[in-house]
Amino acid sequence: MYTLRPYQREAVEAVYAHLRGKDTNPCVVIPTAGGKSLCIAQVAKDAVTLWGGRVMILAHVKELVEQNAAKLKGICPELPVGIYSAGLDSRDISQPVIVAGIQSVYNRIDAFSPFDLVMIDEVHMVPPDGEGRYRTFLEAAKRVNPRVRLVGWTATPYRTQGGLICKPENLLNEVCYEVGVKELINRGYISKVTARAGRNAPDTDGLHVRAGEFVAEDVERLMGEDGLVAAACREIAELTKDRKACLVFCTSVAHCGKVAAQIVKLTGEECAIVTGDTPAPEREETIRRLRGESGAADLFGNGKPPLKYCCNVSVLTTGTDIPRLDTIALLRPTNSPGLLVQMVGRGFRLSPETGKTECLVLDYGKNIERHGPIDMIKVKEPGQGGGGPLAKVCPQCRAIVNLPVMLCPDCGYQWPRKEPERKQLEATAARTGILSGEVSVEKFRVARTNYQVWEKYGAPPDAPRTVRVTYEIDYLRRYSEWLCPEHTGYARRKFEKWWREHARPECPTPATAREVCEDESAGMLREVKEITVRFVAGEKYPEITGCELGDFPAAPAEEEAAPAEGAQDEEVAYEDWDDIPF
Repeated sequence: MYTLRPYQREAVEAVYAHLRGKDTNPCVVIPTAGGKSLCIAQVAKDAVTLWGGRVMILAHVKELVEQNAAKLKGICPELPVGIYSAGLDSRDISQPVIVAGIQSVYNRIDAFSPFDLVMIDEVHMVPPDGEGRYRTFLEAAKRVNPRVRLVGWTATPYRTQGGLICKPENLLNEVCYEVGVKELINRGYISKVTARAGRNAPDTDGLHVRAGEFVAEDVERLMGEDGLVAAACREIAELTKDRKACLVFCTSVAHCGKVAAQIVKLTGEECAIVTGDTPAPEREETIRRLRGESGAADLFGNGKPPLKYCCNVSVLTTGTDIPRLDTIALLRPTNSPGLLVQMVGRGFRLSPETGKTECLVLDYGKNIERHGPIDMIKVKEPGQGGGGPLAKVCPQCRAIVNLPVMLCPDCGYQWPRKEPERKQLEATAARTGILSGEVSVEKFRVARTNYQVWEKYGAPPDAPRTVRVTYEIDYLRRYSEWLCPEHTGYARRKFEKWWREHARPECPTPATAREVCEDESAGMLREVKEITVRFVAGEKYPEITGCELGDFPAAPAEEEAAPAEGAQDEEVAYEDWDDIPF
């Protein structure tokens, strides 16, 4: 039995609303450790038990097939689940839910009874040129059942190789639900993350890109230099003295061996190695030991002790659950924002048993500088070019912060404000001339509105806090405005006017920023359907000048305390979904 968290219920209901109202193929985005498996299990269970349907859950590699089937059976033991995978030597075709590898089933639809719902897990792993097999399977499934529907699930709405997953011409067309990393951290569902740049991070500007990723030979040559490996491992050993488990991402098998040898030398502790060539039983034992369990016993009955260190090469990036993991060392640069999020996501899981409060990310590849903070990744389509850095490193404590930040939140370092040189000013004035200050106004449909308590960096504890309201238009565009319920004078009056326009008439005006955010989640505020944004050439930040408001949301059910992913549920009650299947 299991209980869905509030956002998981929202995700499931968003899938049903999309299937009911649209013909496109939707995708759900839930961060690593956010409980995506629970949502998939709920949809599969509803499809079978409420609507008498058949479900196919597809994955890209056999390891995910095996993991998905095990999770599904663990979450819903009463649900008949079969596996069809040549790599796992299992070819079950009769169960109402089949978990399968795409390589095994894409041209074998005739072996199965018709499916009503097809779901793809970890869809970010599907490369653009790998959509062909999924399309072949879906087209064949539609010939058998023209009403079959497709849903994708991922932690990152962009491919590991680069580019957005959802486009009109792609296999998946639009995101029907997304919950962000920062929102789940703030609500206590996933671990906090602290990022530090390595003291000896090399210069990655000279790396070449091929097929969206840095050329492997260039990366290995840069990161495998003996002095860099020794310095990085020395720092890793120093910073992990009081930590439970550290996962190191390396560039190659040879690099893995070199790094592991240094860690053993510096710490006196074992450092495991996992690569694509590691036998499955050894890999599984290593993961169990990283989780804090003992390994297989030797001839004397002594089990191998839990592991603290493990190096890997492009293996433990997806579908690996190690809650006690409290350090991630990135000893490889990547040009893929999706891969960066997947690597860092290994540390998102909570571990109350070990007292884990946050996960430390040590970045030796300038990855966060390149792609931006994990909750603010900006995705570029292939061929768009790299652009400048999106984050920067504090010279005092090496914390990695968003580029506009001027006061380090960790150590209080103040970045100096650079005054432009006279020649630069003259050149800018001469070039822009009358265009400087030109005003344009645009309207945007709002996909999602987020409310967040906002504290100014470096402000004293008793300073008034504000509410940051972020309107998400799509993955590349977000516009914000700030509300000031804790201020006085004009700022407070402006907030009161905003509240009268947005809130239910019977709701008293909040006095604190936290009350505003709590009221928002309780359904007190109208939906924002559209915003009007004013842009001024030469000014950094646009201004939100108006909005079109919709209805108040239906009063939500009272939120349960979110348990660890475990027990559900009385039958989940939805609205009239009789016309969903399928």
